[in-house]
Amino acid sequence: MGEHAGGRDRHGRQDRHRRRLRGLRRAVALAAMLLVTGGLYALVVPGTSVARAEDPALIREGRALYDGSCITCHGADLRGVPGRAPSLVGVGEAAVYFQVSTGRMPMAQQGVQAQRKPPRFTPQQIDALGAWVQSHGGGPVPPTGDEAALVGEDSSRGGYLFRLNCAQCHNFTGRGGALSEGKFAPSLDAASPRQVYSAMQSGPAAMPVFADSMLTPEEKRDIIAYVLDVRGTGENSPGGNRLGGYGPVSEGFVAFAIGMAALVGFTLWVGSRR
Repeated sequence: MGEHAGGRDRHGRQDRHRRRLRGLRRAVALAAMLLVTGGLYALVVPGTSVARAEDPALIREGRALYDGSCITCHGADLRGVPGRAPSLVGVGEAAVYFQVSTGRMPMAQQGVQAQRKPPRFTPQQIDALGAWVQSHGGGPVPPTGDEAALVGEDSSRGGYLFRLNCAQCHNFTGRGGALSEGKFAPSLDAASPRQVYSAMQSGPAAMPVFADSMLTPEEKRDIIAYVLDVRGTGENSPGGNRLGGYGPVSEGFVAFAIGMAALVGFTLWVGSRR
């Protein structure tokens, strides 16, 4: 009986040991898969400025700039002031980069929508402001590095995605258009690749946020390639005169004006003949 019990104990210990080994192998395999996935993601996704958001000196500089320019409307705790400005907690560095680099912030005066104007801050100061906001709740960060790397290779696919997601507001060629309640979708002619990318990340004003689950980084880059291709430079106008690039409105007006003039002229000519 004693030998029988000792054998069962040994078998039990061996089973427990094998189960622990299997669990350890699964944990190691899972960790390896996570490392590989993270590495592939880092290679595919444009570089971000997370390291800047963890730089204490940069955050201190950003706080000083914020206290001198933004605190009146957005509040000391970045939670906004009712009737003046929304909360900045969790909006991320991408939102700061878009708004400040395009001169929309700080606003010259309260209005329905901020207008683009020359930026007030230098690129270094914009990075500092972004780091300060990023340290309050995180959020999307703008891509870093060469702007040329943000331009995709498939402008045709970018055009399809732009017409599907953006043309309703920005027009087919990115010339912008009116929205409700005095708001408008701005022209994209002056926007840099990084500003377009950051706008898709942060969703300024009435624009929705296009997360990577909706538009992948590659698709965002292809959209940027299309925006650059159809910009109002006249270099890519296979259909003739662009007529401002506003699409069927200007084209329809010109067709109507020319057609009516032709009809009136033809009627007068027929009347004079009789």
